[in-house]
Amino acid sequence: MEIKNQFAKKLMDIKAIKLQPNDPFTWASGWKSPIYTDNRKTLGYPQVRSFVKLELCHVIQENFPEAEAVAGVATGAIAQGALVADELGLPYCYVRPKPKDHGMGNQVEGEIEQGAKVVVVEDLISTGGSSLKAVEALRKYGVEVVGMVASFTYGFPVAEEAFAAAGVKLITLSNYEAVIEEAAKTGYIKEEDKAVLAEWRKSPETWKQ
Repeated sequence: MEIKNQFAKKLMDIKAIKLQPNDPFTWASGWKSPIYTDNRKTLGYPQVRSFVKLELCHVIQENFPEAEAVAGVATGAIAQGALVADELGLPYCYVRPKPKDHGMGNQVEGEIEQGAKVVVVEDLISTGGSSLKAVEALRKYGVEVVGMVASFTYGFPVAEEAFAAAGVKLITLSNYEAVIEEAAKTGYIKEEDKAVLAEWRKSPETWKQ
């Protein structure tokens, strides 16, 4: 079984992914969605947590061997990013959504040398907006972002376009297609639900059940 399907199955096993085509969730953005993903749940399961850590390390070693440091995106990827940096023996920092409004006013927390080649660890990619803001903050901080790795992506066209425009290579462990595939295989969703789920992915901002 491919890693993306293996991980999709693990996420469903620990109920980190919920699919409800007939009873959609409402995201913070107001979008209606037949899927809800909470990768932070992996932290509570040592075997899954370790699987994510090691697979992200493999992806980094294969795709970004030049990386000299790791940065996690707050808040979802702070812990996983630290685990990855520790496993790779690399310096680590994390990036806040915006600078602190007190103290030193930092947005990048930790210590990384100027000009260092940094790989960013993210938790989940939806539109890509917050992930790319972290990239922007790191570039302003004075480091070179060589790429980003993430646990999961919905694969929205808007995100793919945004990453291409920002010049950031993104590699993820699993994706929306793999989840639907595994969900259908295990009977977690009905065969007819696949069409609804595919339709939502095309234009999530306007989708209505």
